[in-house]
Amino acid sequence: MEIRDALPADAASIMEIYNDAVINTTAIWNDITVDTPNRVNWMADRNKLGYPVLVVVDGQNKVLGYASFGDWRPHDGYKYTVEHSVYVHKDARGLGLGLQMMKALIVRAQAIGKHVMVAAIEAGNQPSIELHKKLGFVEVGLMPEVGTKFGRWLDLAFLQLKLSEGPPAA
Repeated sequence: MEIRDALPADAASIMEIYNDAVINTTAIWNDITVDTPNRVNWMADRNKLGYPVLVVVDGQNKVLGYASFGDWRPHDGYKYTVEHSVYVHKDARGLGLGLQMMKALIVRAQAIGKHVMVAAIEAGNQPSIELHKKLGFVEVGLMPEVGTKFGRWLDLAFLQLKLSEGPPAA
């Protein structure tokens, strides 16, 4: 297993993982799948902002998962806060890959001076919530019935991890 920055050649695999989450899970509250050019553009947009898109690959360079973070909100006062996402291929879940990608994301966020990382997780997704707690995230809020998918209301749990101490940079 290796974690590295995603390349444009990884976009089709990232698309496959993303679309599986759209079609089969409540991890992504979207009903529309994407194509490979969409993922290429998404990766380029993240990189332009200085934000990583990471992939975990096996010994044959097959993408088993991806992770990234971006601005939490667009206003200046939130510039030290990011929200992340991490997704693992359906055939590679339960192997600890999400945990390893999260650790790499945390290091990257700290390296660019971020102060807080936010996780917004469908409240019924206990495996994801537990993964985040292992990393030191704490639950800070619950928003009942703010989303819908598969014909039911979904609750959104917020967790956060403080990445740094001290006052914000001037």
